[in-house]
Amino acid sequence: MMDFSTWLAFAGASLLLSIAPGPDNLFVLAQSAMYGKKAGILVVLGLCTGLVVNTLLAALGLAALVAALPALFWAIKAAGAAYLVYLAVMAWRHARDGGGAAEGVRLSGVALWRRGVLMNLTNPKVQIFFLAFFPQFVKAGTTGWALVAQMLLQGVTFIGATALVFGAIAWGAGALADRLRNPSFQVWLNRGSAILFLLLAAFTLAS
Repeated sequence: MMDFSTWLAFAGASLLLSIAPGPDNLFVLAQSAMYGKKAGILVVLGLCTGLVVNTLLAALGLAALVAALPALFWAIKAAGAAYLVYLAVMAWRHARDGGGAAEGVRLSGVALWRRGVLMNLTNPKVQIFFLAFFPQFVKAGTTGWALVAQMLLQGVTFIGATALVFGAIAWGAGALADRLRNPSFQVWLNRGSAILFLLLAAFTLAS
């Protein structure tokens, strides 16, 4: 297992990586601003659920299969980009109809959670990142179930750091949007979110 100093270094690195701007935290920011802080927290829970799955894939070696099969990697990327384009279209339609505020009420908790799960699972770069990042903190000579256990510990630590940082983003962005919420602001917020989703889709395909 990891010694405490190694785990502490890993936890610190995980916090810094969670804070660094990326598709997931920008997604949380946009969703929280559009639908409020409670909705943002549900999206964060969905993202963390996706991280649980990705941790298991990495620990069991299945993520390496994705990395080794370019066609599968691109298929997952294309699905992620398509989902972001879908969200962009929906956001733009709500802006045009002036119904963005009401949409936040109609979206169920399960729907918001599912958005987070899909956002994370359709980003194969998360799996590749786990394969590149986690081994740097693995004790030399660790193999077998000891390796699996250490990667699971790393996954739990990374998920905890992500939940802490993303939860703060969701709460802050949602609370600010709740104070500023009015029909005119909501229209521009939906349009801005639509553009952000399109940029994230392009980034997903190009990176």
